[in-house]
Amino acid sequence: MPEAAAPAATPLPARGFPPAEYQRRVTALQASMAQAGMEALLLTTPPDIYYTTGFLTRFWESPARPWFVVVPALGAPVAVIPAIGADLMARTWVRDIRTWEAPDPQDDGVSLLSEALAELVPPSGAIGVPMGLETHLRMPLGDYARVIQRLAPRRILDATATVQRVREVKSDAEIAKIRAICGIADQAFAQVPEFAAAGVPLDQVFRDFQVALLQAGADWVSYTAGGAGQGGYGDVISPAEAVPLRKGDIVMLDTGAVRDGYFCDFDRNYAVGPPSDDARRAHDALTHATEVALATLRPGMRAADLHRILCDALSAKGATPLGGRLGHGLGLTLTEWPSLTARDQTELRAGMVLTLEPGVEVAKGKILVHEENIVLRDTGPELLSPRAPAILPELAL
Repeated sequence: MPEAAAPAATPLPARGFPPAEYQRRVTALQASMAQAGMEALLLTTPPDIYYTTGFLTRFWESPARPWFVVVPALGAPVAVIPAIGADLMARTWVRDIRTWEAPDPQDDGVSLLSEALAELVPPSGAIGVPMGLETHLRMPLGDYARVIQRLAPRRILDATATVQRVREVKSDAEIAKIRAICGIADQAFAQVPEFAAAGVPLDQVFRDFQVALLQAGADWVSYTAGGAGQGGYGDVISPAEAVPLRKGDIVMLDTGAVRDGYFCDFDRNYAVGPPSDDARRAHDALTHATEVALATLRPGMRAADLHRILCDALSAKGATPLGGRLGHGLGLTLTEWPSLTARDQTELRAGMVLTLEPGVEVAKGKILVHEENIVLRDTGPELLSPRAPAILPELAL
């Protein structure tokens, strides 16, 4: 079959953001805090800390040290961090940086964090901590309990909505970052027919795909998943096995590559030789459902509405939709809120970056999944991932 032309590289946005971008974010968080009656917001996770400060590092892979950022009711954040991060944090817009030598088994930042919060929050005040779905506390629970005990009678409030309602609407600068990593991934997907073919083990395809992503400009590849099987695959989360691809297989590659802290998350399906009629019909149904969503989605709809649109479009093509969610938010983490499920009532607003991820059951134990990345504009969706081909691409036999 003729080779597809490689996608043209587009100029990449400059690294990082200007201080005004972080000031805008923090001001938005502070307005949300004021509505919720919070005098401070305690953040402990890599995406929340990067979002408010610009502190970007792979050192998060080490779980040995906790890191804290406190957003006060007014003014810039306060960083309470291990001394090893002082130099990098000083390169951000944050100027109030308080450090300790970590890890410290006797007092791993507990006193320093408690003092910072006590300075910023009066005894009658409240501190917000994200507690809900798609949040976690990145510090030992025992240390957290000690901090709370020291801060009594200050109240601790759930800041999940306070953070999520702000972070879920992306700025144009953030959208440019996500578009850039989508373009990088598209270049890597275009190279798949060069290293994937009948006889090549699936685990080798995975490794070569990650190399292609890095060579195309990804900073790192946090997530590579997919599957392969006759006429479809069993799931999309299993590690790749050293099983050679065969004629009749459908291969899916899914990537969560990162550039400048922002993720893409979309996949592509390939047939090893001519696909079966069932696989072709399933791919057609996925393409149709995606097109219907692109034509129909508008701000003001709910996540559950978009889930219904995708399911109805798949059913209209005679396909059986998969259970579970059919897409999600995207940004500083591979998956963000909301989840496109029948029960998620999150309002979809202009500026939200989402994945459209319809999936169908081809036969018992065999599925096909397709995924694109979009930003929702006032007039409807705009693709960030270049649209997948309508005809299932074939790999060489």
